[in-house]
Amino acid sequence: MVILGEHYRAFLVHDGWSPYYGFVEACHQSCLRHLLVRCTEMAQIASPTAATFPLTIHHLLQTSLQLRDRYQQGEVSEHGLRIATGRLEAQLDRLLERSYRDPANRRLAKHLRHEQPYLFTFLHCPGLDATNHQAEQAVRWMVIARKVWGGNRTWAGAQTQQILVSIMRTCWQQDRDAFPYLILLQRSRDTHILDIVPAAAQAAALLESKTESRP
Repeated sequence: MVILGEHYRAFLVHDGWSPYYGFVEACHQSCLRHLLVRCTEMAQIASPTAATFPLTIHHLLQTSLQLRDRYQQGEVSEHGLRIATGRLEAQLDRLLERSYRDPANRRLAKHLRHEQPYLFTFLHCPGLDATNHQAEQAVRWMVIARKVWGGNRTWAGAQTQQILVSIMRTCWQQDRDAFPYLILLQRSRDTHILDIVPAAAQAAALLESKTESRP
């Protein structure tokens, strides 16, 4: 939140982790891939009766993705997209109105009720990703390195590494040379707000640094 600013108003596609919802002005999309995997894994170990609910949710989410694809291919009009989206939302409403005896199904239903407003944002905003796959791919190599400490043997080293690679990745996405930024940060003892940070976040961070420097 410090980086993006609490008034961030763009889109966030994520796995439903609660801190993301601190961005109350953002438009959220809950990652469907996480839900599809969860439903598949539940159905594999559940009894045939209990597996009905996760399999139904899995089919519903797959249908929403197929609807997106058909719209992108020109097979469904914008009006048709809105009608079909409404039908999917109504179907989900009916599923979540029921009570479920199986504990795993109750947990899934509780999670879906929380995520319900954010499941089909990608259908209301065509072009928005329905999963956070791109974000996960961007950090995948660092997650692998983190599991083996990435050459670090201390928490301080790990923290330093995560800051540096975050700067490098941000520069790469903005088509900037990260080397001058790294030199600046390594040589300076002062706090610097880099211009790779959104303008609103720069202003907030600057105000915070001034407040902390007061006696």
